[in-house]
Amino acid sequence: MVYQLSIGAACSLSWPANRIFIQVLDDSTDPAIKALVEQECRRWASKGINIKYEIRDNRKGYKAGALREGMKHSYVNLCSHVAIFDADFQPEPDFLERTIPFLVHNPDIGLVQARWEFVNADECLMTRMQEMSLGYHFTVEQEVGSAIHAFFGFNGTAGVWRMAALNEAGGWKDRTTVEDMDLAVRAGLNGWKFVYVGDLKVKNELPSTFKAYRYQQHRWSCGPANLFRKMAKEIATNKKVSVWKKFYLIYSFFFVRKIIAHIVTFALYCVVMPATVFVPEVEVPKWGSIYIPSAITLLNVLGSTRSMYLVVYWILFENVMSLHRTKATFVGLFESGRVNEWIVTEKLGDALKTKMGSKASRKLRFRVGERVHVLELFVGLHLLFCGWYDFSFGKSRFYVYLFLQAAAFFVVGFGYVGVFVPNS
Repeated sequence: MVYQLSIGAACSLSWPANRIFIQVLDDSTDPAIKALVEQECRRWASKGINIKYEIRDNRKGYKAGALREGMKHSYVNLCSHVAIFDADFQPEPDFLERTIPFLVHNPDIGLVQARWEFVNADECLMTRMQEMSLGYHFTVEQEVGSAIHAFFGFNGTAGVWRMAALNEAGGWKDRTTVEDMDLAVRAGLNGWKFVYVGDLKVKNELPSTFKAYRYQQHRWSCGPANLFRKMAKEIATNKKVSVWKKFYLIYSFFFVRKIIAHIVTFALYCVVMPATVFVPEVEVPKWGSIYIPSAITLLNVLGSTRSMYLVVYWILFENVMSLHRTKATFVGLFESGRVNEWIVTEKLGDALKTKMGSKASRKLRFRVGERVHVLELFVGLHLLFCGWYDFSFGKSRFYVYLFLQAAAFFVVGFGYVGVFVPNS
């Protein structure tokens, strides 16, 4: 089970036993799971590990609520730093030895963030696509932000916070579904600096099913947009940081990367440009249709060079997902519908299967309501019609892209992505 790997990894951290508390925050609702996790904690406690099993009587605030409750225990006041790991993360024994020195020797640093390493990246084509996208995030966004001492977001796990920075920023808040980003922005506005350690990797899993991936991407797109709505004024009026940093947070970090990027990707490459085939008088300049997209694509795949041969699949898949992210972004901006939806991303325990060297059999789980996505099918029809029109009357051969992108939307729309999963 995933929890056994994670608890075991936390309890195996190389650090003086009398100077560390392992706190397991169990927010599960299944009594059987709770019993198993508590039993695992007792097993490690019997070995002399200072481990605390904590539960609460509600799930208010979800992860932020659980973390906030966890901070209220008296023994937490004895701690100067807190390392955070989600339930499927497995830090190496030397994790603290490689992160705490940054905080000890640099009093202005509030957070040390490690990189994620995916144990199931080769699980299927969908996980390879995810690895490519997240590879850019860690290799470019986090690395550059740290190197130039600019702001970068906390990834919610595999990081160590200075307790003073966490408390000064106001602790954990559940006003959005991105409590990690919320805390990082507030700490950054208080003048704390962050460090990203790219060569320190923490094992974890990617979502193996498209259903789980959609829920995750909804949260990751809706949450930042909603946080921007709530914090834009607070950032603009802050007097502790420079005008340049405020501009960077509002324009670059939030507006461009968290909002405009999703909307422009979908609107431009899936709606506007395909529609130009009906108006031959409109000519899209090559710098906008080829050069800039190619440059952006090459930058994105730098974080996962081993998968560069999959770049065409990645482009098509990311364009499809841009529809889902755009919808989630508007939900967050206008605080409608599923703005506060929190569904735990399902992980299948592939780390354990890999460790055991077993080859899991696979089966197809078919549920029409979960697999058929109407919006994707509608956009697929739009692209197919544009492709047919360009094939029949156009001269630019744009239909090659249109047919490929339409096929990608149909594949996702009919649910033929992320449905072959390992048997448990």
